[in-house]
Amino acid sequence: MSESYPIGDVADRLGLSIDALRYYERIGVVPRAARDAGGRRRYNVDDLHLLEVLIHLRDTGMPLAEIAEFTRLVQKDPDGVPERLALLRTHREAIAEQIARLTRSMRVIDGKIDDYTERLGPAESRMRKGQSA
Repeated sequence: MSESYPIGDVADRLGLSIDALRYYERIGVVPRAARDAGGRRRYNVDDLHLLEVLIHLRDTGMPLAEIAEFTRLVQKDPDGVPERLALLRTHREAIAEQIARLTRSMRVIDGKIDDYTERLGPAESRMRKGQSA
Protein backbone atom coordinates (compact mmCIF):
# COMPACT_ATOMS: atom_id res chain seq x y z
CA MET A 1 0.00 0.00 0.00
CA SER A 2 1.34 3.46 -0.88
CA GLU A 3 1.98 6.05 1.78
CA SER A 4 -0.90 8.34 2.63
CA TYR A 5 -1.13 11.59 4.54
CA PRO A 6 -3.76 13.04 6.88
CA ILE A 7 -5.61 16.23 6.01
CA GLY A 8 -3.68 18.33 8.56
CA ASP A 9 -0.33 17.44 7.00
CA VAL A 10 -1.65 18.12 3.51
CA ALA A 11 -3.19 21.45 4.53
CA ASP A 12 0.11 22.54 6.13
CA ARG A 13 2.11 21.49 3.09
CA LEU A 14 -0.20 23.45 0.75
CA GLY A 15 -0.49 26.51 2.99
CA LEU A 16 -4.23 26.03 3.43
CA SER A 17 -6.43 25.61 6.43
CA ILE A 18 -8.12 22.26 6.94
CA ASP A 19 -11.46 24.05 6.55
CA ALA A 20 -10.39 25.48 3.17
CA LEU A 21 -9.36 22.05 1.93
CA ARG A 22 -12.68 20.57 3.07
CA TYR A 23 -14.56 23.47 1.42
CA TYR A 24 -12.71 23.02 -1.87
CA GLU A 25 -13.60 19.33 -1.78
CA ARG A 26 -17.25 20.06 -1.01
CA ILE A 27 -17.64 22.43 -3.98
CA GLY A 28 -15.73 20.15 -6.37
CA VAL A 29 -12.58 22.23 -6.76
CA VAL A 30 -10.50 19.33 -5.46
CA PRO A 31 -11.39 15.65 -5.84
CA ARG A 32 -12.89 13.77 -2.94
CA ALA A 33 -10.21 12.28 -0.72
CA ALA A 34 -10.00 8.60 0.10
CA ARG A 35 -11.03 7.71 3.64
CA ASP A 36 -9.42 5.43 6.17
CA ALA A 37 -11.32 2.92 8.30
CA GLY A 38 -12.20 5.69 10.73
CA GLY A 39 -13.62 7.90 7.96
CA ARG A 40 -10.71 10.36 8.05
CA ARG A 41 -9.42 11.83 4.79
CA ARG A 42 -6.15 10.38 3.48
CA TYR A 43 -4.14 11.70 0.54
CA ASN A 44 -1.55 9.83 -1.52
CA VAL A 45 1.38 11.21 -3.53
CA ASP A 46 -0.73 11.57 -6.70
CA ASP A 47 -3.36 13.49 -4.73
CA LEU A 48 -0.66 15.83 -3.39
CA HIS A 49 0.68 16.48 -6.88
CA LEU A 50 -2.78 17.34 -8.21
CA LEU A 51 -3.55 19.53 -5.20
CA GLU A 52 -0.29 21.43 -5.71
CA VAL A 53 -1.20 22.04 -9.35
CA LEU A 54 -4.67 23.24 -8.34
CA ILE A 55 -3.19 25.63 -5.77
CA HIS A 56 -0.90 27.09 -8.45
CA LEU A 57 -3.90 27.57 -10.72
CA ARG A 58 -5.72 29.37 -7.90
CA ASP A 59 -2.66 31.46 -7.05
CA THR A 60 -2.36 32.59 -10.66
CA GLY A 61 -5.94 33.82 -10.74
CA MET A 62 -7.87 30.93 -12.28
CA PRO A 63 -11.48 31.14 -11.07
CA LEU A 64 -12.63 28.31 -8.79
CA ALA A 65 -15.25 27.25 -11.36
CA GLU A 66 -12.50 26.70 -13.94
CA ILE A 67 -10.36 24.83 -11.42
CA ALA A 68 -13.35 22.60 -10.68
CA GLU A 69 -13.69 21.97 -14.43
CA PHE A 70 -9.99 21.10 -14.61
CA THR A 71 -10.46 18.68 -11.71
CA ARG A 72 -13.44 17.09 -13.46
CA LEU A 73 -11.35 16.65 -16.61
CA VAL A 74 -8.50 15.08 -14.62
CA GLN A 75 -10.94 12.50 -13.32
CA LYS A 76 -11.83 11.60 -16.93
CA ASP A 77 -8.20 10.73 -17.69
CA PRO A 78 -7.12 10.08 -20.38
CA ASP A 79 -10.24 11.36 -22.15
CA GLY A 80 -10.01 14.84 -20.58
CA VAL A 81 -6.47 15.57 -21.75
CA PRO A 82 -7.33 17.70 -24.83
CA GLU A 83 -9.71 19.88 -22.81
CA ARG A 84 -7.22 20.22 -19.93
CA LEU A 85 -4.53 21.26 -22.37
CA ALA A 86 -6.79 23.90 -23.90
CA LEU A 87 -7.78 25.20 -20.47
CA LEU A 88 -4.14 25.44 -19.38
CA ARG A 89 -3.06 27.16 -22.60
CA THR A 90 -5.81 29.76 -22.22
CA HIS A 91 -4.87 30.34 -18.58
CA ARG A 92 -1.18 30.63 -19.48
CA GLU A 93 -2.02 33.36 -22.02
CA ALA A 94 -3.91 35.26 -19.32
CA ILE A 95 -0.94 34.95 -16.95
CA ALA A 96 1.46 36.18 -19.66
CA GLU A 97 -0.76 39.22 -20.25
CA GLN A 98 -0.89 39.92 -16.53
CA ILE A 99 2.91 39.67 -16.25
CA ALA A 100 3.29 42.11 -19.15
CA ARG A 101 0.91 44.58 -17.47
CA LEU A 102 2.75 44.25 -14.16
CA THR A 103 6.11 44.71 -15.89
CA ARG A 104 4.87 47.94 -17.51
CA SER A 105 3.54 49.14 -14.15
CA MET A 106 6.84 48.29 -12.44
CA ARG A 107 8.70 50.43 -14.99
CA VAL A 108 6.41 53.39 -14.22
CA ILE A 109 6.85 52.92 -10.47
CA ASP A 110 10.63 52.59 -10.83
CA GLY A 111 10.64 55.78 -12.88
CA LYS A 112 8.75 57.63 -10.15
CA ILE A 113 11.11 56.31 -7.48
CA ASP A 114 14.08 57.50 -9.54
CA ASP A 115 12.41 60.90 -10.12
CA TYR A 116 11.60 61.46 -6.45
CA THR A 117 15.04 60.28 -5.33
CA GLU A 118 16.65 62.71 -7.76
CA ARG A 119 14.42 65.55 -6.52
CA LEU A 120 15.60 64.99 -2.97
CA GLY A 121 19.21 65.54 -4.00
CA PRO A 122 22.18 63.70 -2.56
CA ALA A 123 22.23 65.34 0.91
CA GLU A 124 18.49 65.08 1.48
CA SER A 125 18.44 61.50 0.21
CA ARG A 126 21.19 60.45 2.68
CA MET A 127 19.43 62.22 5.57
CA ARG A 128 16.19 60.39 4.85
CA LYS A 129 18.08 57.08 4.89
CA GLY A 130 19.60 57.92 8.30
CA GLN A 131 23.08 58.69 6.96
CA SER A 132 25.08 61.80 7.77
CA ALA A 133 25.83 64.35 5.08
